[in-house]
This record gives sequence, structure tokens and C-alpha cells, in this order.
Amino acid sequence: MKNASWKQKFFTIALGQTISLIGSSAVQFSLIWWMASKTASPMLLALAGLSAYIPQFFLGPFVGVWIDRLKRKQVIIIADLFTGMIALMFAVFFFIGEPPYWSVCIVLGVRAIGNVFQTPAIQSVTPMLVPQNELVRANSWNQFMQSGSLMLGPVVGAAMYAILPMPIILISDMAGAIIAATAVAITKIPELKPQLKSGYNFISEMKEGISVFLQDKKLCIVTAAAAICMIFYMPISSFFPLMSSSYFHVTAWHASIVQFGYAGGMMLCSLLVSLYGTIRNKIKAVHLGLLGLSITILLCGILPQTGLAFWGFALLCTLMGASGNFYNIPYVAYMQETIPKEKQGRAFSIMNSLMSVTMPLGLIIAGPFAEVHGVSSWFFISGIVFIVITGVSFFLTQRQDKR
Repeated sequence: MKNASWKQKFFTIALGQTISLIGSSAVQFSLIWWMASKTASPMLLALAGLSAYIPQFFLGPFVGVWIDRLKRKQVIIIADLFTGMIALMFAVFFFIGEPPYWSVCIVLGVRAIGNVFQTPAIQSVTPMLVPQNELVRANSWNQFMQSGSLMLGPVVGAAMYAILPMPIILISDMAGAIIAATAVAITKIPELKPQLKSGYNFISEMKEGISVFLQDKKLCIVTAAAAICMIFYMPISSFFPLMSSSYFHVTAWHASIVQFGYAGGMMLCSLLVSLYGTIRNKIKAVHLGLLGLSITILLCGILPQTGLAFWGFALLCTLMGASGNFYNIPYVAYMQETIPKEKQGRAFSIMNSLMSVTMPLGLIIAGPFAEVHGVSSWFFISGIVFIVITGVSFFLTQRQDKR
């Protein structure tokens, strides 16, 4: 009975968030497609992509303090509704008249503020609902639904853009937000006592979040290793179309196979882990996932420029997606198991902020490098870096186990 109770609560929230994520992905795709079709400006598209990372970079380290002080259930509901309200307000501008194209960058940036609060709040609520021995399974289900949503969202967005006016598409995002917020509202979530102290020192609370990583040497080592690896990994998926078109000289249809294979690999890994349900040594599993990324990325960089080799590339990208989730699922579960619940909001916010820096930083390095040396060279170099960093991290964490 108790087992059924936590599953009911977990899936109620997860399904609501999945519906909302599909809607948000569809709306984001539609907005970017609208701007691209109107302007054909690479600069605006780059700014639109970057705008989603700016709030996490500046607000992320501080948001966790608020999440740990307040009721996380309320934080999730407000964040969901805030995201929907921004889309609804932008829809009004379309009813009045066509807004300036650059306004899409502002809307995507402001919407991302809601995600800065919502993501760590959801991550820190999960261990309050799910028994500790089921966290790996729960995170696998979460990853499965998120991967499916991100794969389905652009398809839904393209269909909506073809048949619906932009204001209606934007309004649909509010509908998804209401569904997600309602799912959280009707679910009983055991709350920690809000940390509202007199003489409250915001900076010291934030330092407590950082100290979580410093006190757990293995977590600190793995997080540092992952952050370095992600600088090289984040641009990889952006280079899938370029590898398909300029290296293998295949069509857009072939490029879409790579993207679906990558997302399919993520979903397949999540499904298999959820069925198995138990990973005893999560730190070793994290390194196994990073090793899988190392090998697949390196092999992508040494494939010959032939039509047959393209199918090897598609297969490797599928395995790459699976390896990425096999790294992420035990990593999140380890944090949820070992970090005190009253500090998890801060810890996840700091982790998300650290990882969000890797995308723009990686693109700044990868773009010029690939321009000069070729896109396949970035895959090769990234694979080498992954192998070295993963090996060093594994060696250092093993030393910690022996102490």
C-alpha cells in the first residue's frame, strides 16, 4: 500500500510536468521558427539560444537558498504558472500587432527564470516522495519522460505552427502550466519546516550549499570532472547536423535520424535502468557512463567520410545518448541520497548553474576550433579529453574509498 502511495504521488507530478514540458518545447520551437523564418539571422538565433542560459548563470547559485527556505510545493506551482503567464502575456502582443523579432530573445530569457526555480525544486522534492532504494528507478522514469518530451515537443510545435496562429500556440503553454501546477497542488508533499530565521545571512546559506560538495570529496571530484567534460560535450549535439551535412554529405532526412537516435538512446537507457531499478555503486556507474561517452565521441571523430560510415555515426550517437543518461541518473540519485534534504535546493541549484556555464563556454571554444580544424576533429579531441578526465576522476574517487 505504501509502495503504491509514493508511486501515485510521484507519477501524478511527473505526468503533469511531462505534459507541460511537451507544451513548453513546442512553444519554444514555434517561437524560434517564427523568428528564423522572419529574419534568417544567425545572430538573433544565437542570442535566442543563449538567453535560456543567462538566468541560470546569474540567478542559479542564489535560487537554491530561497528554495530551501520556502515550501517547495509552492515554489514549483508558482514557477510553472509564471512560465505560462509569460507566454500568455506575449500572446497579447500578437493580438495587438506583430511584436519585434528580438522580443523572442527576451521572452525565452524571462521564461527561463521559471525553470531556474522549478528544476532544482522538483529535483529536491523527489527524495521527499520516493523511498531511498527507489531513487534510481524514479530518476530513470523522470529522464525517460523528459527525453520523450524533448523529442516530441518540436514535432508538436511544427504541427501547431503549420495550422495555428502564434497567439493560440502561446496560450497553449498556459494550459500546460495549469495542468502541471494542478498536479502538484493536488499531491500531498511532506514539507520541511521553512528556514525563515531572524538575522538570516543569505551569503552564509549559499556557502552551505557549496560546502555540500566540498565535504563530500567523491561528489566534489565527480562534479568537477563532469563540468570539465561537459564543456567539450555540450557543443557535440549542436554539431550533429554539421557532421551529417559537411562531413558525411548526407541529407536533412539523414540528420534527423541522428537526432532521433540520440534521443531514443536516452529514452532506452532510462527505460532499462527503471526496469532494473538498482545501482549499488553510483559513483562507479557515473564513471561508466562517462566512459561510454568517451568511447562513442572518440569513435565519431575517426569515422571515414563514407555513406556507410554515416550509419555507424548514427549508431554511435544513439549509444552516446544512452551513455549520457547512464551518467546522469546515478549522479542525481547519489546527490538525493547523500545530501541533507534541507540543503538539496541549494546543492541542485549550484550544480545546475555550473553545468549551464558549460554550454556557452563550450560553444565559444568549439566554434572557432571546428572552423579551423574541422568538426570531426572536435569529436576526436573531446573523446581524448573525456578519457583522461574520466580516468583521473575514477582514480581519485577510488582513493577516497580506500581511506
